[in-house]
Amino acid sequence: MLPLQIHLTLPPWIGDVADAMRRYASDAERVGLAIELSRHSADHGGGPFGAAVFDRDNGRLIAVGVNRVIPQSCSVAHAETMALMIAQQRLSRHRLNEPDGYFVLACSAQPCCQCYGATVWSGIDELLIGARSEDVEELTAFDEGPLPSDWIGELERRHISVRRDILREQARTVLAAYGTSGMVY
Repeated sequence: MLPLQIHLTLPPWIGDVADAMRRYASDAERVGLAIELSRHSADHGGGPFGAAVFDRDNGRLIAVGVNRVIPQSCSVAHAETMALMIAQQRLSRHRLNEPDGYFVLACSAQPCCQCYGATVWSGIDELLIGARSEDVEELTAFDEGPLPSDWIGELERRHISVRRDILREQARTVLAAYGTSGMVY
């Protein structure tokens, strides 16, 4: 018989990093959490990427994600997709901002081509980015894949605002440490 479901999990240390009771009011606080998730992920043998979904209006943390590709044997288990899937399940919405709401995806690094596509369809209204894709490719062995030449414009045409370089140096520090660690994820 073919499997009828998929089961993806986050690591147990997530609760030590992400505070579900805290309100993350600023862009820096939101991206800072994503970077801290990326740091812990790399420190625990995972990929150096973290993401979090927030309700913009009250700063409530909805969901988080870290890269789980290898432990879950699932190529789509990137930090952003994990956070988006968990948020959608938690809110019982396949598009987070429908019928109402305004949601923010904060990422330790610019989404790869896969996560860019997921962002388009997820119902995110704002995308906050730490490191750029060129930082990821410069400091690690990851290939971020192709994006439209005007990827920011494409998102903005879909009413998704983009702000990047938020705590970029902190995000680059995590990527650099991972890149020099010799780990290959």
